[in-house]
Amino acid sequence: MFESKKEIVILEMLAPGKELFGLEIMKNSEGVIKRGTVYTTLHRMEDKGLVKSRVEELPENSPGTPRRLYFITGYGARVLQAAQSVRDFTEDELVESYV
Repeated sequence: MFESKKEIVILEMLAPGKELFGLEIMKNSEGVIKRGTVYTTLHRMEDKGLVKSRVEELPENSPGTPRRLYFITGYGARVLQAAQSVRDFTEDELVESYV
């Protein structure tokens, strides 16, 4: 059920309702997501239904290629909430075992 650390990091970045480009995700991940794996991970997450993407709208006659924006799905938000609950429970158990 729980996804890889990379996937959880990406879901956490997208959770506030943000749409981010792949390279923004890489830069904001504090080294967890590498340039060589960011798009592979995002495609895998899209296949699982955790995130969706859309192509950026560029003004007419704008130079360059439109980029792909990624955003969390309802399912992705539920997976993230479950992962955070497990993490919180595990941290609480650790604290109680040392008290």
